[in-house]
Amino acid sequence: MAGKYDLIIVGGGIGGSALAATMAKAGRSVLLLEKSTIYEDHVRGEWIAPWGVAETKRLGFYDTLMKAGGHHLARHVSYDETRAPEEAEAAPLPLEMFVPGVPGPLCIGHPHHCQTLFDEAARAGAMALRGVNVTKIEAGVNPRVEYEHEGKTHEAAARLIVGADGRASAVRSACNIDLHQDKPHHMFGGLLVEGAEGWDATKQAIGTEGDFAFLAFPQGKGRVRVYGSYSLNERRRFAGEEGPRAFLEAFRMNCAPDNKYLAEAKPAGPLLSYFNNDSWTDVPFAEGAILIGDAAGWNDPINGLGLSITYRDVRIVSDLLKESDDWRPALFQPYAEERFERMRRLRFAGQLQAALDAEFGEEARERRRSYHERSKADPSIGSHAFAIMAGPETLPPEMFTEEHRAKVLGIAAEENAR
Repeated sequence: MAGKYDLIIVGGGIGGSALAATMAKAGRSVLLLEKSTIYEDHVRGEWIAPWGVAETKRLGFYDTLMKAGGHHLARHVSYDETRAPEEAEAAPLPLEMFVPGVPGPLCIGHPHHCQTLFDEAARAGAMALRGVNVTKIEAGVNPRVEYEHEGKTHEAAARLIVGADGRASAVRSACNIDLHQDKPHHMFGGLLVEGAEGWDATKQAIGTEGDFAFLAFPQGKGRVRVYGSYSLNERRRFAGEEGPRAFLEAFRMNCAPDNKYLAEAKPAGPLLSYFNNDSWTDVPFAEGAILIGDAAGWNDPINGLGLSITYRDVRIVSDLLKESDDWRPALFQPYAEERFERMRRLRFAGQLQAALDAEFGEEARERRRSYHERSKADPSIGSHAFAIMAGPETLPPEMFTEEHRAKVLGIAAEENAR
């Protein structure tokens, strides 16, 4: 199976498979290498923001995802212990408002999503392999990869190696590309439940009460992906055999009565918890290699933008590759510049979201109460939601400044300066 390809893509998840399918359809030779033999539920990567849905349309995957069971959400409700549930539900946010032609966020189960795109890449003509152990990666002027597959060792060369191999990217390490990370903000747990038919299948929701914050994203047919935020010093709060049941019981909130349907639902996958933070790379490429998706840095999952970021990465990189035959590093500078600013803005939005929804205690409670009250009179206070839903480029630069952060959080100028 040794050979020469235009592209060797390490990582056959959503980003790698989407890029493989796109470039194979454009007539490029592609070798797609995926370590797993079965895609597993990692409790992430199932919600695509409206701006990410627009990227799937531009790439030509939207219809494929809908046929695979994609499920649109129509409205958003923000619950909070400082507001009566009737008040929250009286003013739902219509989700078709953010991107023309997109009815709202799109949900689809992550393992099925991965498999759908991997199969699409193979149908498009990519050499798509599973159960691969990549043993050596060399970028530079003569990119090459060594890997083991079905008990045999192979070597392949390419014009370009793509790192689509996630947070612990081997391609990133091989290229000596630095990954920057901020400090963890809070714990985040996720679980897929079934039997939640009482939950409105078109409604996504968030809410905070006591020492727990929740998010809920229905997938249709009684299935809902639920997430919970809690303090870093409680990282083992939901560990052990009784963890999933304790996790769901935390969803019972006075401020969100319909959460009873989530608390009473049945776990349909693993409960996994992890700490939330941001990471980024200054330059996500090197001679003979480029990074996409989490390999190039990720946004705090509280924003839920991993898929949207990845699809934009795929669209920008594939456009550049199709527009030029000169794949030297200078080609990718526009991608690096756009992604750096995109991630900076989303990092800002995530920090606001975490401060509002994933901090607990009386001070945080008062912050949220003030935020909700002030937002009624001044919609710009909640404008970071547009960065999350419509894309970070839709807001002016002044919405990503320390002055705006202080305004949103109700911080006095002198306190913000400190």
